[in-house]
Amino acid sequence: MKKIIILLAFLCCLPAFSQRSRDTIFSEKLNMDREFTVSLPLSYGKNKDRKYPLLLLLDGEYLLDAYDGALAYGNYWDDLPEVVIVAVNQNSNGEREADSVMDEEGLPTETGAAFFEFIGTELIPALDKKYRLSPFRIIGGHDVTAGFLNLFLYKENPLFNAYICFSPEFGLQMMERIPVMLQTTKKPIFYYMASGDGDLKKNLADMRTLDTNIKTVLHSNVYYAYDEFKGASHYSLVLYGIPASLYHIFGQYQPISTAEFQEKIVKMEKGYVDYLIKKYDIIEKSYGMKMPVRISDFKAIEAAIIKNNAFDELEKLAAIAKKSYPKAMLSQYEMGMFYEKTGDTKKAAKAYQNAYLMDEIGDLTKDMMLDKADELKKGGSK
Repeated sequence: MKKIIILLAFLCCLPAFSQRSRDTIFSEKLNMDREFTVSLPLSYGKNKDRKYPLLLLLDGEYLLDAYDGALAYGNYWDDLPEVVIVAVNQNSNGEREADSVMDEEGLPTETGAAFFEFIGTELIPALDKKYRLSPFRIIGGHDVTAGFLNLFLYKENPLFNAYICFSPEFGLQMMERIPVMLQTTKKPIFYYMASGDGDLKKNLADMRTLDTNIKTVLHSNVYYAYDEFKGASHYSLVLYGIPASLYHIFGQYQPISTAEFQEKIVKMEKGYVDYLIKKYDIIEKSYGMKMPVRISDFKAIEAAIIKNNAFDELEKLAAIAKKSYPKAMLSQYEMGMFYEKTGDTKKAAKAYQNAYLMDEIGDLTKDMMLDKADELKKGGSK
C-alpha cells in the first residue's frame, strides 16, 4: 500500500504537457474503423481563438510519446510552438504494411491507395472540423510509412507543408520523382530525412541517392535537411531525429538567439526593425501563426540599434511595440529612449511618465520609469 501511495504521489508531481484522448473514425475508403490518439496542448482550452499546427504521425503508437516530450521541452523555452498531434494507430491489428502498399514504381495501390485517400479525404477534413487547426500541416513516419508519406508531395497543391522521413523505404522511381516535386513546388515545403551509419543498407543507400538528387534542385521554397547520425541504428536514429526535425521545421519560429544577434543583426548597418518585421511575417506566412513580437526580440533589436547609434529606428520600434502590446509600457519606453538618445530630454521624461501609467512588461517596471523620468528632469542625462 505504501508503494502505491508513493507511486501515485510521484505521478501527480509529473508535469502535464498535453491532454490526450483516443478517437475512432469510420472510413468508407477502408471499410473499417480506424483508431487514432489526439494530443492537445495545455493552452488549447484557454484561448478559444487560437489555432495550432497539425502534426500527423504514422506509426503513432511509438512515435507519439517521443514527439510529445520533445515538443513540450522546446515549447518550455519558446523554441518550438505548441501543436496538435494526431497519432494514427497502425500496429494493433497489423494495418501498417497494408496501409503502405505501393506498386513497383512507388505509387499507392490497393489498400495503400485506400489509406492514402482515407488520410486526405476523410481524416484531415474530420480533424479540421473538430479542432482549431492552422493551415500548417506536418506528417511523419518511420521506414515503410516514411516512404509512403512522400506520396502526398505528388499533388499539385500538397496536402502537407512539412515531411519527416526516418529511414524511409522507397519504391522504384521515388528517388527521381521526389526531387521533381520539390523543384516545382509553388509554396514553402519543409523536408527532413534522417538515417544512421548503422541503418539498413538499402535504406541508407537510397537516402544518400535522394539527398544528392534533392540538392541539385533546391530553391527558396524548399527547406531541406538530411542527417546521418553516427552510431545510430535503424531504430535509435528516430530519437536523434525527432528534435532535429522539429528544430529544422520551426527554425524560423525561434526567438533571436545570441549567435544570430552577434553574427548577423549587430553587424548590419541599418534595417534592424525591418529585420524584426520580416521575421514575424515569415512566421505568419510559413506556419499560419500570427503572434505578438517576443519581448526578448524587442530587446535584441533595441540593443543593436543603440550599439550602432541608429537611434531614429527606436521610433519605428515603438510603433511595433504599440501594435503588439497596446496596454503595456513598452511602446512609451521605446519612445522615451528615442527622445533621450536624440537629445530631447523633455519629451523623453514625458514618455517615461506616460509609461508609468501603463502595464509593466518583461523587465520594465513602474519604478524604473519613474527613476528615468526623475533623472532626466534633474538633468542627469544629456
